[in-house]
Amino acid sequence: MNKKKIIVVIPAYNCANRIEGVFERTPKDFLKKAFRFVIINDGSKDRTQSILLRLKKKYKKILIVHFKKNRGYAMAQKTGFTKSLKLGADIVALMHGDGQHPPAFLDKLTRPVLSDKADVVIGSRILGGALKGGMPLWKYLGNRFLTLLENIAYGMDVAEFHTGFIAYSKKALTKIPFMKLSNSFHFDGEMIMMSGKKKLRINQIPIPTIYADEKSNVNMPKYVFDIFKMMFKNLIGKYDF
Repeated sequence: MNKKKIIVVIPAYNCANRIEGVFERTPKDFLKKAFRFVIINDGSKDRTQSILLRLKKKYKKILIVHFKKNRGYAMAQKTGFTKSLKLGADIVALMHGDGQHPPAFLDKLTRPVLSDKADVVIGSRILGGALKGGMPLWKYLGNRFLTLLENIAYGMDVAEFHTGFIAYSKKALTKIPFMKLSNSFHFDGEMIMMSGKKKLRINQIPIPTIYADEKSNVNMPKYVFDIFKMMFKNLIGKYDF
């Protein structure tokens, strides 16, 4: 029996209407297999915290980190990763609390790391047929264009840098100095880029595209600006650490 500790990090911001569904859709087998679910309540202004406290009574493996003020998506991840490593995680899976990632795929996402076939596993909507899943055409084309530029800039070949459904091995989170990375919403892209720079083994799996009725918290112009800023920083060696 494999004794590796799997911890799921879930950034949560104003997702009171969605977070319960995330756990309801998580397979029972994975709920048993996972060691902890570290949920970062990033200063939510709705009922997210009270919902999380209720969920914690039902799912004993939930650990809540509550930020009184919003500190941003990247800081939520950094806090979750740091906490997971302190808890002795061998595998850390990242999943959003808004229900736009498929909890049913958590086992598939972590399996290559569990079997030591990968250090990083990227769940890609592009590989899963994003347009058929309802991704708006403008968002799909933007994703493809930016990913093409990023692959060229970093000498990589991944289907997309714009996903928050990723599994990391302990080795990956130890080799990537994630605390030195930016606090922008493109932190995921930086993590994928650094995975390539650190010569980590990267696998990709197709995942379905899920769109709910909530509004995105992403400032799109700033997001695109951060990507170009990231490519320029890489060009002048600012990520060579």
